[in-house]
Amino acid sequence: MDVPLWLALIVVGALGIKLIRPPWWLVAVILLGGFLLADSVLAPAIDTAIHK
Repeated sequence: MDVPLWLALIVVGALGIKLIRPPWWLVAVILLGGFLLADSVLAPAIDTAIHK
């Protein structure tokens, strides 16, 4: 069964928010930080570290 990545992220995110109950500002900071890091000069270094 192939599940699209965006669907898996939504499900995991929704479960995490429901079970752990982090503050909404923390969720927003993590999402914005990840979005900004993905388009930064650090992206190739992060990609290399993840795919070792």
